[in-house]
Amino acid sequence: MKTRILLIDDHPMMRDGLQMRIDSQNNWETCGFAETEDEGCDLISQMSPDLVLLDVSLKIGNGIDLIKRVRSKNSSIKFLVISAHKESLYGERALRAGASGFLNKQQSNDMLIHAIRTVLKGGKFISTELQEKLITSALGDGMPTKDPLEQLTDREKEVFRLIGEGFTTGIIAEQLFLSTHTIDTHREHIKRKLGITTAAELSRAAFQVMLDNS
Repeated sequence: MKTRILLIDDHPMMRDGLQMRIDSQNNWETCGFAETEDEGCDLISQMSPDLVLLDVSLKIGNGIDLIKRVRSKNSSIKFLVISAHKESLYGERALRAGASGFLNKQQSNDMLIHAIRTVLKGGKFISTELQEKLITSALGDGMPTKDPLEQLTDREKEVFRLIGEGFTTGIIAEQLFLSTHTIDTHREHIKRKLGITTAAELSRAAFQVMLDNS
Protein backbone atom coordinates (compact mmCIF):
# COMPACT_ATOMS: atom_id res chain seq x y z
CA MET A 1 0.00 0.00 0.00
CA LYS A 2 1.14 3.53 -0.74
CA THR A 3 1.96 6.08 1.93
CA ARG A 4 -0.96 8.53 2.06
CA ILE A 5 -0.09 12.23 2.50
CA LEU A 6 -2.62 15.02 3.16
CA LEU A 7 -1.86 18.62 2.11
CA ILE A 8 -3.19 21.60 4.10
CA ASP A 9 -2.26 24.92 2.49
CA ASP A 10 -4.32 27.88 1.27
CA HIS A 11 -2.18 28.53 -1.83
CA PRO A 12 -3.38 26.40 -4.81
CA MET A 13 -0.06 26.69 -6.67
CA MET A 14 1.83 25.51 -3.60
CA ARG A 15 -0.53 22.55 -3.17
CA ASP A 16 -0.15 21.63 -6.85
CA GLY A 17 3.62 21.78 -6.59
CA LEU A 18 3.67 19.61 -3.48
CA GLN A 19 1.32 17.11 -5.07
CA MET A 20 3.56 16.75 -8.12
CA ARG A 21 6.60 16.12 -5.94
CA ILE A 22 4.78 13.62 -3.73
CA ASP A 23 3.05 11.70 -6.51
CA SER A 24 6.34 11.40 -8.41
CA GLN A 25 7.54 8.99 -5.70
CA ASN A 26 6.60 5.37 -6.38
CA ASN A 27 5.30 4.57 -2.91
CA TRP A 28 3.61 7.89 -2.00
CA GLU A 29 0.30 9.45 -2.96
CA THR A 30 -1.58 12.67 -2.15
CA CYS A 31 -4.86 11.67 -0.52
CA GLY A 32 -6.55 15.05 -0.05
CA PHE A 33 -6.40 18.83 0.24
CA ALA A 34 -7.64 21.46 2.72
CA GLU A 35 -7.38 25.25 3.01
CA THR A 36 -8.62 25.92 6.54
CA GLU A 37 -8.02 24.62 10.05
CA ASP A 38 -11.49 23.10 10.36
CA GLU A 39 -11.37 21.47 6.92
CA GLY A 40 -7.99 20.00 7.76
CA CYS A 41 -9.17 18.56 11.08
CA ASP A 42 -12.22 17.01 9.41
CA LEU A 43 -10.17 15.41 6.60
CA ILE A 44 -7.60 14.04 9.04
CA SER A 45 -10.40 12.45 11.05
CA GLN A 46 -11.99 10.96 7.94
CA MET A 47 -8.86 9.76 6.15
CA SER A 48 -6.27 9.03 8.87
CA PRO A 49 -3.33 9.86 6.56
CA ASP A 50 0.19 8.63 7.25
CA LEU A 51 1.53 12.19 7.11
CA VAL A 52 0.12 15.72 7.02
CA LEU A 53 2.04 18.52 5.28
CA LEU A 54 0.73 21.92 6.39
CA ASP A 55 1.51 25.60 6.58
CA VAL A 56 1.41 27.83 9.65
CA SER A 57 -0.87 30.36 7.92
CA LEU A 58 -4.16 29.02 6.56
CA LYS A 59 -7.20 30.61 4.93
CA ILE A 60 -9.01 30.41 8.27
CA GLY A 61 -7.17 29.41 11.45
CA ASN A 62 -3.54 28.26 11.60
CA GLY A 63 -1.49 25.12 11.35
CA ILE A 64 -0.12 25.12 14.89
CA ASP A 65 -3.61 25.20 16.42
CA LEU A 66 -4.63 22.44 14.01
CA ILE A 67 -1.78 20.22 15.19
CA LYS A 68 -2.76 20.78 18.82
CA ARG A 69 -6.41 19.92 18.11
CA VAL A 70 -5.55 16.70 16.31
CA ARG A 71 -2.89 15.69 18.83
CA SER A 72 -5.43 15.98 21.67
CA LYS A 73 -7.42 13.17 20.01
CA ASN A 74 -4.88 11.23 17.92
CA SER A 75 -1.22 10.99 18.84
CA SER A 76 -0.25 8.75 15.91
CA ILE A 77 -0.65 11.30 13.09
CA LYS A 78 2.67 12.70 11.84
CA PHE A 79 2.96 16.40 10.88
CA LEU A 80 5.58 18.21 8.82
CA VAL A 81 5.22 22.00 8.70
CA ILE A 82 6.23 23.61 5.39
CA SER A 83 6.07 27.38 5.63
CA ALA A 84 7.42 30.66 4.29
CA HIS A 85 7.65 31.91 7.87
CA LYS A 86 11.03 31.83 9.58
CA GLU A 87 11.90 28.68 11.48
CA SER A 88 13.33 30.87 14.26
CA LEU A 89 9.87 32.31 14.82
CA TYR A 90 7.63 29.27 14.45
CA GLY A 91 9.83 26.17 14.40
CA GLU A 92 10.02 25.53 18.13
CA ARG A 93 6.31 26.22 18.63
CA ALA A 94 5.42 23.81 15.84
CA LEU A 95 7.52 21.08 17.46
CA ARG A 96 6.03 21.71 20.89
CA ALA A 97 2.56 21.50 19.37
CA GLY A 98 3.38 18.04 18.03
CA ALA A 99 4.98 18.48 14.60
CA SER A 100 7.90 16.25 13.65
CA GLY A 101 9.66 18.82 11.53
CA PHE A 102 9.78 22.28 10.01
CA LEU A 103 10.85 23.06 6.45
CA ASN A 104 11.02 26.40 4.65
CA LYS A 105 9.09 26.58 1.38
CA GLN A 106 12.22 27.84 -0.38
CA GLN A 107 14.06 24.56 0.20
CA SER A 108 14.86 22.29 -2.74
CA ASN A 109 12.80 19.35 -3.94
CA ASP A 110 15.49 16.94 -2.69
CA MET A 111 15.33 18.50 0.78
CA LEU A 112 11.53 18.13 0.83
CA ILE A 113 11.74 14.44 -0.07
CA HIS A 114 14.44 13.92 2.56
CA ALA A 115 12.32 15.71 5.20
CA ILE A 116 9.25 13.60 4.41
CA ARG A 117 11.24 10.36 4.56
CA THR A 118 12.81 11.38 7.86
CA VAL A 119 9.43 12.12 9.46
CA LEU A 120 7.78 8.98 8.05
CA LYS A 121 10.56 6.91 9.64
CA GLY A 122 9.78 8.46 13.01
CA GLY A 123 12.58 11.04 13.05
CA LYS A 124 12.67 14.80 13.48
CA PHE A 125 13.57 17.19 10.68
CA ILE A 126 14.86 20.54 11.91
CA SER A 127 17.81 22.80 11.16
CA THR A 128 21.08 22.74 13.10
CA GLU A 129 20.27 26.22 14.44
CA LEU A 130 16.94 25.09 15.88
CA GLN A 131 18.55 21.97 17.36
CA GLU A 132 21.06 24.17 19.19
CA LYS A 133 18.29 26.47 20.37
CA LEU A 134 16.26 23.55 21.77
CA ILE A 135 19.32 22.13 23.54
CA THR A 136 20.09 25.52 25.08
CA SER A 137 16.47 25.88 26.18
CA ALA A 138 16.46 22.38 27.69
CA LEU A 139 19.69 22.99 29.59
CA GLY A 140 18.34 26.29 30.95
CA ASP A 141 21.48 28.41 30.80
CA GLY A 142 19.66 31.33 32.37
CA MET A 143 20.33 33.64 29.42
CA PRO A 144 17.46 35.96 28.45
CA THR A 145 15.70 35.44 25.14
CA LYS A 146 17.30 37.66 22.50
CA ASP A 147 14.26 37.88 20.24
CA PRO A 148 11.35 39.73 21.93
CA LEU A 149 8.91 37.87 19.67
CA GLU A 150 9.77 34.68 21.52
CA GLN A 151 7.96 36.11 24.52
CA LEU A 152 4.65 35.98 22.67
CA THR A 153 2.25 33.07 23.07
CA ASP A 154 1.09 31.12 20.01
CA ARG A 155 -2.17 33.06 19.93
CA GLU A 156 -0.40 36.41 20.32
CA LYS A 157 1.92 35.51 17.45
CA GLU A 158 -1.07 34.71 15.27
CA VAL A 159 -2.73 38.04 16.13
CA PHE A 160 0.58 39.82 15.49
CA ARG A 161 0.89 38.16 12.08
CA LEU A 162 -2.64 39.17 11.08
CA ILE A 163 -1.98 42.74 12.21
CA GLY A 164 1.06 42.73 9.95
CA GLU A 165 -1.13 41.61 7.04
CA GLY A 166 -3.29 44.69 7.57
CA PHE A 167 -6.39 43.12 9.09
CA THR A 168 -8.56 45.12 11.49
CA THR A 169 -9.49 43.93 14.98
CA GLY A 170 -12.93 42.90 13.74
CA ILE A 171 -11.57 40.81 10.87
CA ILE A 172 -8.95 39.19 13.11
CA ALA A 173 -11.69 38.28 15.58
CA GLU A 174 -13.67 36.61 12.78
CA GLN A 175 -10.62 34.77 11.47
CA LEU A 176 -9.73 33.35 14.90
CA PHE A 177 -13.31 32.88 16.12
CA LEU A 178 -12.72 35.21 19.08
CA SER A 179 -14.40 38.35 20.37
CA THR A 180 -13.07 41.81 19.52
CA HIS A 181 -12.50 42.35 23.24
CA THR A 182 -10.21 39.30 23.33
CA ILE A 183 -8.28 40.56 20.32
CA ASP A 184 -7.89 43.98 21.94
CA THR A 185 -6.55 42.24 25.05
CA HIS A 186 -4.04 40.32 22.94
CA ARG A 187 -2.97 43.56 21.26
CA GLU A 188 -2.28 45.15 24.64
CA HIS A 189 -0.29 42.13 25.80
CA ILE A 190 1.76 42.19 22.58
CA LYS A 191 2.51 45.91 22.95
CA ARG A 192 3.63 45.43 26.54
CA LYS A 193 5.90 42.49 25.74
CA LEU A 194 7.46 44.26 22.75
CA GLY A 195 7.82 47.61 24.50
CA ILE A 196 5.38 49.31 22.11
CA THR A 197 3.07 52.10 23.26
CA THR A 198 0.79 52.97 20.33
CA ALA A 199 -1.37 51.10 17.83
CA ALA A 200 0.54 52.70 14.95
CA GLU A 201 3.86 51.41 16.29
CA LEU A 202 2.34 47.96 16.67
CA SER A 203 1.13 47.96 13.06
CA ARG A 204 4.54 49.09 11.79
CA ALA A 205 6.37 46.45 13.81
CA ALA A 206 4.04 43.68 12.67
CA PHE A 207 4.32 44.76 9.03
CA GLN A 208 8.12 44.82 9.25
CA VAL A 209 8.21 41.29 10.67
CA MET A 210 5.93 40.18 7.85
CA LEU A 211 8.35 41.67 5.30
CA ASP A 212 11.32 40.01 7.02
CA ASN A 213 9.55 36.62 6.80
CA SER A 214 8.49 37.01 3.18
